[in-house]
Amino acid sequence: MAGPTTAQRGASGRADTSARPPYIGPEGPRISRRTLLILIAVVAALLTAFVIWVLYGSSWLRVEKVSTSGVEVLTREEVEAVAATPVGAPLVSVDTGAMERRLRQKLPRIDTVDVVRSWPDGIGLKVTERKPVLLVEKDGKFVEVDAKGVRFATVDTAPEGVPLLELTPEPSASLRRFGGDRLLREAVRVVGDLPTGVAKDTETVRVNSFDAIFLRLTRDRVVTWGSGEDGPVKARVLTALMKAAPKAGHFDVSAPTAPAVSAS
Repeated sequence: MAGPTTAQRGASGRADTSARPPYIGPEGPRISRRTLLILIAVVAALLTAFVIWVLYGSSWLRVEKVSTSGVEVLTREEVEAVAATPVGAPLVSVDTGAMERRLRQKLPRIDTVDVVRSWPDGIGLKVTERKPVLLVEKDGKFVEVDAKGVRFATVDTAPEGVPLLELTPEPSASLRRFGGDRLLREAVRVVGDLPTGVAKDTETVRVNSFDAIFLRLTRDRVVTWGSGEDGPVKARVLTALMKAAPKAGHFDVSAPTAPAVSAS
């Protein structure tokens, strides 16, 4: 009887692999790339949902306290009342920009303010107040003017050490050209250029015109400053004149290259 043919032996020698289970190596079952990507996406979504819940839904990161720094004339209570911090709200949801704008609008004494989140549960209000460099008397009260020429507050009592502005411009082309606000800024400019010792002794700043500004100091001394131009040079010249003639009553630095000094 004839044996199996070569074709039959080849067919019977090939194993049927269609029903074999997936290969499992020593490190465990292999995960396809697609399955891995799906798992990563699921984990990322769960993590994102958890973070959002922590920030907005949980009680862990909510506003519980407010701190205020930098106030001198203003009080913490009035600053915090205007800030209207939403205590109990999620810290991440606080609109710090809106709070800053509200504080500057309703409290003109504030020059700058930073509203910062203090994690995990606080809001910090960092205030910088305007400092008066001149006073304008009005109806028995005093309007405070800062170094930018901004009228920011009216007070009943004049702050100590701040000179009074006498803005009495004579009818002239200078007044028509520059206007009262520009003359006010020139007076502020002059005060900013004064030597420290002179600034402390300055009682009034009188502005007659753009180039006719005068200072009245303690002990009835007068300084003719002229315009606000060349302020640093005039300050150095004035310092030298006062050292050379400490008992003089009048100093003229309107032309700093040709200063003058006299007894009165």
